Amino acid sequence: MTQEQYSTTQRNNIQTSENQYVYKVGIYGWRKRCLYFFVLLLMILLLVNLALTIWILKVMNFTTDGMGNLRITDKGLRLEGPSEFLETLYAKEIRSKADRSLYLQSSKNVTVSVRNEQNEIVTQLITGSEAVEAHGKRFEVNSNTGKLLFSAEEGEVVVGAERLRVLGAEGAVFDSSLETPHIRAEPFKQLRLESPTRSLIMEAPKGVEIDAEAGDLKALCRNELKLESEDGEIILDARNIKLPRLPKGTYTPSATGRQNVFEVCVCPNGRLFLSQSGTGSTCQINNSICL
Repeated sequence: MTQEQYSTTQRNNIQTSENQYVYKVGIYGWRKRCLYFFVLLLMILLLVNLALTIWILKVMNFTTDGMGNLRITDKGLRLEGPSEFLETLYAKEIRSKADRSLYLQSSKNVTVSVRNEQNEIVTQLITGSEAVEAHGKRFEVNSNTGKLLFSAEEGEVVVGAERLRVLGAEGAVFDSSLETPHIRAEPFKQLRLESPTRSLIMEAPKGVEIDAEAGDLKALCRNELKLESEDGEIILDARNIKLPRLPKGTYTPSATGRQNVFEVCVCPNGRLFLSQSGTGSTCQINNSICL
């Protein structure tokens, strides 16, 4: 073998040996296509998210001061226009503008609660579709000047107004006693105190005064009408005092003719009856009247 043929054969053997240990570096075939597809999909999602973010910022009206109707100020949060709260709202103060009204609306009810340091509800106001309820130790209504108009607590209810008006057709109903220094009707209206099924009692430690300045005074009852004074007097002050239904005694005067003059007699039990007058007293104990 010549030297040239030996060199060529040796070179071919070296190239074959080198080709057996050479590897290709990179992504080829379907892996490369999948990579390009995921990169393209990621870019599309990024563009969609960017577009949605810009759209939300534009719709919600995000600014450096807040978003939409919500504004962040040095004094707190300011809401312009109607606002809807889906959960509980905790706030120290809620107020409207100086020239606007404050409206609280709910499809079921509106509840305002005040809690103490132990997170217990001490005062609560519930406005519902059927009733308005207030829970607390004391309820007060004051005027603009600070005068107490109405207060209610467990043991007492106070009406501080100068006049209490009851506009119902049935008037005012009290299950127990009523304590007041003065009861009067409105001008040109009648005052009526009535107990349809029980007794009507008026008591005072120093006296009871019943006065009708421009009208009549009537006291009607089914069984007994009792005027009682333990230490003082009972005064009936009127120009004419009439007792039209007093019973008549059985005394008959000796004088002839019709007798139209009677005297008032008193039985030992205090009952009154009429007796025809005569030259002297004609009052006699009548068993049918005095007993």
